[in-house]
Amino acid sequence: MGKFFTSESVTKGHPDKICDQVSDAVLDAVLKDDKDGRVAIETLTTRGLVMVAGELTTRTYVDIPEVVRQVIRQAGYVRPEYGFDYQSVAVITSIQEQSPDIAMGVNVGGAGDQGLMFGYATDETPELMPLPIILAHKLVRRLTEVRENGIIPYLRPDGKSQVTVEYDNTGKPVKVTSVVLSAQHDEEVKVERLREDIRELVIDHIIPEELRGKEMKCHINPTGKFVQGGPVADTGVTGRKIMVDTYGGFARHGGGCFSGKDPTKVDRSAAYMARYIAKNIVRAGIARRVEVQLAYAIGVADPVAIYVETFGTSRFNEDQIARAIKKMFNLTPRGIIEQLDLLKPIYYRTSVYGHFGREEEGFTWELTDTAKDLLEIING
Repeated sequence: MGKFFTSESVTKGHPDKICDQVSDAVLDAVLKDDKDGRVAIETLTTRGLVMVAGELTTRTYVDIPEVVRQVIRQAGYVRPEYGFDYQSVAVITSIQEQSPDIAMGVNVGGAGDQGLMFGYATDETPELMPLPIILAHKLVRRLTEVRENGIIPYLRPDGKSQVTVEYDNTGKPVKVTSVVLSAQHDEEVKVERLREDIRELVIDHIIPEELRGKEMKCHINPTGKFVQGGPVADTGVTGRKIMVDTYGGFARHGGGCFSGKDPTKVDRSAAYMARYIAKNIVRAGIARRVEVQLAYAIGVADPVAIYVETFGTSRFNEDQIARAIKKMFNLTPRGIIEQLDLLKPIYYRTSVYGHFGREEEGFTWELTDTAKDLLEIING
């Protein structure tokens, strides 16, 4: 008997994800006109209300209520009968400038806070990501696609997925043993129709046939009804889906979320860099699976520590890999920002379907352009 691992994802209409999208949309609005802007924005949403608070230091002007409404509209809340829509939602803001005590350390190139960040990569999928989280993301992307394109016209914006994968004793994924998919829907649709449509048009469309065993269980809207959803049913807050954002629980997490933070905050930029390093290590064949930790002190530019764990999948010593990382990469906040070109309005797209495993324009931390050079340094 193998081992089983489960990961989840959520749609862009999920309350927590609405908050992540708002926070990152504000960040993008600042970076569009002011690359030196400092942003640390938190969002909360509940029935009929979005509150945006935090620190914002910028030369430009951002119409935050308009940003909020556009995010809600794009998430799909366009009809009053949903109980939450972009036209009628109340928006409250409470914004102040970044603390001068923090700015004093950041302005000279130091880290914006202390903290520890993890990056992870594995060769079990083409994306170099764990299979459960990749499939979970693909399911909610497809759920949104069939809603937005009218393929399943009775769906509403909120939704969640969960995928359990069985691994053999070598750590190789063997099959999907269960899928949980909850989709918000209109009042009049019968659950039998919804379950048939979701199974055929979403689950079977995404889960490869070779991974679907006869015993794969599908739990579609397990309670039988999901009409009330989004902020009407559940309060949302920025940063509550950090496992959805990263590796689905497969790797450790430093604790800091990403959304709403400009790249001087190492919570975000160093986590991206750690993923970039980990992915290049796996792509180079240095290890089949690796976790990289970077740790920082507030106001200090270089990391205070680098940790590498290869889980017995490398012929190289982990200290040797860590030394190569330190030699090859500029791991200061400024060095990371420059290497990954992070002062661009690219963050709104990262706020749903995960920050990693997406080889899309702007996701520079997913490139593997340093794999060859890294291997040469280690072989040195």
